[in-house]
Amino acid sequence: MSRSFLALIHFDGTEFLGWQRQATGRTVQGEVEQVLARLADRHVTAHGAGRTDAGVHALGLAVSFAMPESWTPDALRRALNALLPRDIWVAALSEMRAGFHARKHAESRRYRYDIGCDDAASSPFRRKYEWALGRALDPVRLEQAAAFVAGEHDFRAFSARTEPRPHYDCRVREARWEQRPHGQGWRFHVEADRFLQHMVRMLVGTMTDIALCRRPIDDMARLLASRDNRETSPPAPPQGLYFMRAAYPADLFSTTGAETGAVAPA
Repeated sequence: MSRSFLALIHFDGTEFLGWQRQATGRTVQGEVEQVLARLADRHVTAHGAGRTDAGVHALGLAVSFAMPESWTPDALRRALNALLPRDIWVAALSEMRAGFHARKHAESRRYRYDIGCDDAASSPFRRKYEWALGRALDPVRLEQAAAFVAGEHDFRAFSARTEPRPHYDCRVREARWEQRPHGQGWRFHVEADRFLQHMVRMLVGTMTDIALCRRPIDDMARLLASRDNRETSPPAPPQGLYFMRAAYPADLFSTTGAETGAVAPA
């Protein structure tokens, strides 16, 4: 018998090729599964709520997996943090209903993107964790560009060219910019039911060009209508992007998991 768990994971993506396991190279999924296999004495598949690119970070990636029923959430979290590498940390862990899947059951996902507009953004203590742009952005143009993003759209123009998909529609619940403290620059918050590959980075790259007056504001609407990514700005660098959280229905949390308060439902 086994139990289903949901772990809330933080990781520094600098040294990873992304979340998804690959034939060669270091990945977050590979590291997590290696430790889970050691604890379970068998292979354990971990499912992430989203796939992150190389260099992208997480402050709340939801990861699901099944473990032997002898494990409790508290004991499993302690064991994981004792064995995982230093650039991965389990912030919280909850028991879930049988069959829970972090990707399939997520109602929404939230990302943020940090841009450094001050000279100190080039510091080695910052440049791995934000886009060290080092230039001022027009706040009015940023907000006007973001206003086009909210709602349900076909985001084909803001996605990488990969294999064909059944559809490219995403329902964006929130898309807004806020100023970072101490004049450091800007932070973009976006939440949607789903995201396409490179979607957030391509949105940020295009909105940044608009805020630098390199593109007209109406380009956002034109690109969404065109559904063609050949005229979209290059994607923003990966190091400024963070997976923040995924939301799940409350009834997917088991009574035991809810009592721990480890991972809050939506």
